[in-house]
Amino acid sequence: MSRRKFLTVLAFLAFTSLGLPDGLLGVSWPSIRSQFGLPLDRLGLLVTVTTAGYLTSSFMTGPISRIVPIGTLLAMSTLAASIGLLGFSVATNWQVMVSLGFVAGLGGGAVDAGLNSYGAKHFSPKALNWLHAFFGLGTTMGPVIVSYVLKSGGGWWVSYAVVGSAQLALATTFFFTRARWADAADIATSFTPAVETISAWRTLELPRVWLGMLVFFFYSGVEIAAAQWSYSLLSLGRGFTEGMAATVVGLYWASLMTGRVAFGFVANRLPLIETLRVCLLGSVLGALLFWLDFDTYTSVGGLLLMGFLFAPVFASLISLTPDRVGRAHADSAIGFQIAAAGLGGAVLTSVVGVLTRTLGLEVIGAALFVAALLLFFLYLGFTVRPGPAPRYDQTGCP
Repeated sequence: MSRRKFLTVLAFLAFTSLGLPDGLLGVSWPSIRSQFGLPLDRLGLLVTVTTAGYLTSSFMTGPISRIVPIGTLLAMSTLAASIGLLGFSVATNWQVMVSLGFVAGLGGGAVDAGLNSYGAKHFSPKALNWLHAFFGLGTTMGPVIVSYVLKSGGGWWVSYAVVGSAQLALATTFFFTRARWADAADIATSFTPAVETISAWRTLELPRVWLGMLVFFFYSGVEIAAAQWSYSLLSLGRGFTEGMAATVVGLYWASLMTGRVAFGFVANRLPLIETLRVCLLGSVLGALLFWLDFDTYTSVGGLLLMGFLFAPVFASLISLTPDRVGRAHADSAIGFQIAAAGLGGAVLTSVVGVLTRTLGLEVIGAALFVAALLLFFLYLGFTVRPGPAPRYDQTGCP
């Protein structure tokens, strides 16, 4: 197998493993909170602490990657994720589990930021969408694994042991193949001339960078909150059996994966800005249908519509970022966007959990609709044609 194909396969496997924990948590949460005697909204604490680790590593990935080779970084970060997940499977109290969430987040954030930055340089929009499709494969497999384990009479922790073991095997693979990632410019599918890198602090001075971070914040927030809370809403609030609710969550993740695979075939031939505008507007409609719950079919259909239309958003926004903020700022901006995405997933999930305590489970649908609407308008602002990028001399000064 050529180096290009080999590294692509490894990147796809890494994104599959990155999606597995997200798919596990929403379905296993009722069992977790029952074991530890927790209120429903305590899910937000675990997500927040995990995201703190995710944010820490994603913000630091840029500087670290200048010192640590990408192959070694992937091996170390995947190992950290496997330690956190395997720790979940043997945790005897809630405090230990929350602490392990930080470790798992550290690993996940480094894998996510590292591979997205790598992909922005070496993969076309088509390949980037397929890369994120494999994340969708992981999140789709997560609910299936938990449902199978629970139906077979096993505890929720068995699913975390299975996924943690898979992460450990992947970390081992990264370690023994780490040298193959070095000097990989020749495998690029769309390589552009090198651009002088600008400091992260100067990147943060650009208003458009902050606007892009808000887009990622709300995008990831809606995507993750929909996945983490839809199971509880359907099973505890709308009369679905646990099996049916888990199936719907799995279908939601599957719609994301299917959409990314489908969009990958046409991504290089479509105008990305206009296509994403239609997708995000359609996702607002899907959120509205899920909220209003006219009947089972329109409610579930709205959730799946959101998943399918969200499919091309993340990877395509990564592809658009160099043109929106300037190529000299792209590496830092992408790292900030990945961190903002993780923060959005944690914050919106936590906010929705707090709202359910005071307003009931049906507030979940309303919150998703409002967040999706805000996301649409923020995207419109982010994709307004930017003015000329500031010029810098070799010292990084304007």
